[in-house]
Amino acid sequence: MDNELEPGRRRESAEIQFRSESWALWLGFGCTVLGVVVGLIGFANHRPDLAGFPSVGVYSAILAALTASGGSVLGYLRVLTKTQTWLLDFPLYRQIINAGALVIIHAAISAMAALVTFRIFQDAFLGLTVDRYAGSLMLGITAGIAGYVALLSSARVTAQSLSTLLAAFMTTGVFISMLAAENPFWWRSMFSALGTRSSGLMSFWTFNVTLVVSGLVLSTLTAFIVRDVIRMARIHDRLATAHGRPLPRFIRPRPAVVRTCLLGLGACVIGIGLIPFNVSAPVHSAIVRIAAGFIVVLLLGAALWLPGFPWVFHLLSFACFLGLVGAALLWQPLAYYNLTAFELAVVGIVFGWLSVFIRTTDAALAVKRKELADVLAVNG
Repeated sequence: MDNELEPGRRRESAEIQFRSESWALWLGFGCTVLGVVVGLIGFANHRPDLAGFPSVGVYSAILAALTASGGSVLGYLRVLTKTQTWLLDFPLYRQIINAGALVIIHAAISAMAALVTFRIFQDAFLGLTVDRYAGSLMLGITAGIAGYVALLSSARVTAQSLSTLLAAFMTTGVFISMLAAENPFWWRSMFSALGTRSSGLMSFWTFNVTLVVSGLVLSTLTAFIVRDVIRMARIHDRLATAHGRPLPRFIRPRPAVVRTCLLGLGACVIGIGLIPFNVSAPVHSAIVRIAAGFIVVLLLGAALWLPGFPWVFHLLSFACFLGLVGAALLWQPLAYYNLTAFELAVVGIVFGWLSVFIRTTDAALAVKRKELADVLAVNG
């Protein structure tokens, strides 16, 4: 699963990445033409609003989702699997999940971005309508940008870029769900209230679909993270052998722990979305507690299964754990804020730690590679 690129392979990868720019431009051009044609047909007999239904925003969101889906499929099949060949080592079902997660998140972000953008412009230019030609041009530009960006984004996916996409998707999805909630005081209970029927049909679907898709994307992100931890473990063992030391048995990189916790956390996020609080409160709460257990293992065990990381990272992990404990105490028994604020604090702490973890893993791997190269050079 650790396919290091030889010089010839690196040249081939660079050529594929270069061609991907051309493919993305052609796709963007084709999607722009398609959007203009759709707009000329769809807006033939009326002047559409920028937002609302039917409107330029709605048409743009649908078409952006479709073109982004096409772009991400092409990026995954034509580029990513050629430059990241280790993705093909997974079982077929995992390959389908990984590809599907990339397609869904790019389609969802594109649709949400179109809806939010046109809503902002409609509020800024209250009462504005456009003719079929202006509306068609807007539709074409939106579709072209969505296809272009999705192809390049999928072709160059890394752990860092995927975590950024996940954070952007979750933030946008939850924000739209909050705006769509029919009960303006939903926040007085908990975040899970957005996933119940009482919050309104659009809020209900937006919130729960956001959680399910986020769980799928987290499983794909796990593959990238675990790959780097596996590399760390191999280099760690090779360094021990080169120095004549016995292989460590306890304090060593443990990809299985990282994989289990992150996949378990992703499965819990999916479960929370599939079983809203109003469907089964005990099951929903149990899933939340299991997710909390995975998070605690990640934070408290980092020093044991991530040797080679700077001590300040382990200090941060412990500080995040204390932050979770403090956030829980501020909720109960101190009653400083309600459950919604506590859930916000938990999500912020976990995603903040995950982002730092990904960046630190990448940096630590580079340092360990250099250390191993230096040792091998000295030993001849």
